[in-house]
Amino acid sequence: MSKLIIAKFGGTSVADFDAMTRCADIVLADENIRVVVVSASSGVTNLLVDITKTTEVQQRYDAYAGIEQITLNVLNRLQQPHSVAAQIELLLGELKALIENGGAVYSSAHKDLIQSFGERLSSVLFTQVLLERGSAALCFDVRRIMRTDSRFGKAEPQIQQLAELAAIHLQPLLAEQRIVTQGFIGADEFEQTTTLGRGGSDYSAALLAEALQAATVQIWTDVVGIFTTDPRLTSDARCIREISFDEAAEMATFGAKVLHPATLLPAMRQNIAVFVGSSREPQAGGTWIAKDVKERPPYRAIALRKAQTLITVKSPAMLHAPGFLTRVFDTLSRHQISVDLVTTSEISVALTLDQGGMTSAFSSNVEPALDELRTFCEVSVEEGLSLVAVIGNHLHSSKGVSGELFSTLERINMRLICHGASKHNLCFLVQDSDGPAVVKQLHQCLFAA
Repeated sequence: MSKLIIAKFGGTSVADFDAMTRCADIVLADENIRVVVVSASSGVTNLLVDITKTTEVQQRYDAYAGIEQITLNVLNRLQQPHSVAAQIELLLGELKALIENGGAVYSSAHKDLIQSFGERLSSVLFTQVLLERGSAALCFDVRRIMRTDSRFGKAEPQIQQLAELAAIHLQPLLAEQRIVTQGFIGADEFEQTTTLGRGGSDYSAALLAEALQAATVQIWTDVVGIFTTDPRLTSDARCIREISFDEAAEMATFGAKVLHPATLLPAMRQNIAVFVGSSREPQAGGTWIAKDVKERPPYRAIALRKAQTLITVKSPAMLHAPGFLTRVFDTLSRHQISVDLVTTSEISVALTLDQGGMTSAFSSNVEPALDELRTFCEVSVEEGLSLVAVIGNHLHSSKGVSGELFSTLERINMRLICHGASKHNLCFLVQDSDGPAVVKQLHQCLFAA
């Protein structure tokens, strides 16, 4: 049985030399950690995005200067900076050349290439930190095996190709040394650099764990595990020591920011345990996510996702008429619009869209879709809403769940309620301004000791 552990460290965990040293302590404490996946150092990805967004050459150079400074701050703290100085200089030179030759607007392919430099820089530096601590370590370019399609900005991994390439190029290296590699990035069939979407380093780690048939994926971040709700919303939030795949997937989907929503898919396919902990406080424990957990309480957590849009589609033609819903959702599908919650009545459909998602698809795709819907039905749009999701087990069949929840919120105006479609969540919309207070009130009611 495999004991292999894949450890992923987020941006704050590799923010500077001291942070990288703490991560090295975690890696060196467990011989089973053979693959380390790193994000870009905190702040670097934002600066890289700034480079791709602005058309002002000076602003691009200013962002580059910030990236260079973060990188050199780590490099200059190394015991043997000369060992990797040439690699760092080469990467920074490539980035600078892309700025100098970028033109007014970057293509999607160039944007992904530019955004890859954060992970490529941090992986070189972290490898050297491990080497200086006496560990045999190798920096491995994940683009050699992380094959994706060519949807730049949110590329889809090719699972079978990844497994085949990992067996050839990565698996044989693990016996002799630890491998440090990059999250978030991959390459298409033409060897063009792609990215998996913002926050995709977690997903990368889980995909590598699946390909290598690892026992565990460790996600090291700046919080001590997954909490019953966002601790910034209430001081009563507490760490969840264990949670099922289904519950964690619901939390990630409905706004909990500790995990990328896609992270759990590879782990669920291969039944790989996932651990979430703090690289600052590894001794504090964390949250274990697994298929089987000892307890499955009705209420496990409350998630809040802001910037939701409610779209109501209405037409008398719906009444006893087949095919209307098909037409609505076909329109949304052709415009690549992802729908979250749906409720229906005889002549109307209400559905929600996540305007605060990880891509810019909302602003570019929604208006054309709404214009097309208006050709055959009435469409109303309401913005400024928050989605509150109560996550747990058997919520569709547990007695008293709805009464306990709604009596707590009897004075709150709810715009849409979804209950029964999943046994793991009960969702509703409230005004953005009410969201934090609603979560705090619900948490006090449902999780009071």
